[in-house]
Amino acid sequence: MKKKLLIAGGIVLVILIGMFLTVTNGLSEGAKVTLNGIDLTTVPDGSYTGTYDFKRWSNKVVVHVKDNQITAIDIVDDIPGATVTDCSGEMFRRVIAAQDTRVDAVSGATVTSKAYLKAIEDAVP
Repeated sequence: MKKKLLIAGGIVLVILIGMFLTVTNGLSEGAKVTLNGIDLTTVPDGSYTGTYDFKRWSNKVVVHVKDNQITAIDIVDDIPGATVTDCSGEMFRRVIAAQDTRVDAVSGATVTSKAYLKAIEDAVP
């Protein structure tokens, strides 16, 4: 009985370590991503698709521009699990208010925030 309990405990420990490594993989590199900002002065009206792909922070967005301003941002392909914190909605509100990607990240979701911002930068020509 003790042997089975030890084996089960060992399996649980290996699973937990694997989950921890998966969740933290790329955090330090993702936090260091540089945002370049966007210049909307020459962007024609339209909808532009942008992507960002880094480890588990892959996403695709559509940025809608009218009269040289971002009017809306839609998610085409979201970061797995990101909807739990509603990081995207907050980031999109900040970008639309500032009309730039150089905005503060959502607290506790820095890498996820930067992933959305980089996809927006990729979308704007």
